[in-house]
Amino acid sequence: MSRLNILLLAILLLCALSLVNAQYRARTLFIELGREQALEYQLAQDWDRLQYEQSAQSKSARIESVARNQLHMMPANPGRTQYLSGLPAVMPPGGKRGGR
Repeated sequence: MSRLNILLLAILLLCALSLVNAQYRARTLFIELGREQALEYQLAQDWDRLQYEQSAQSKSARIESVARNQLHMMPANPGRTQYLSGLPAVMPPGGKRGGR
């Protein structure tokens, strides 16, 4: 009977150590899950901020302001517009027109 008791005690110790190890791993994974959820929340906030900035940058008033102030562009008006009456003939490859 003593051998059986020793065997059962060894099995009990192994089960107890396995339980402690499983609880440790569960706690470690739970802490890692919390960190990843915090990172997800931060990334979602960054995404929302970038979406807002993109919409603000793409508004036509902002584009017009940058075009006028930084690029010194002016809107086209009929008085300054030049119209072309015809297009020049397209040169074929090799630069020679017509025959051989």
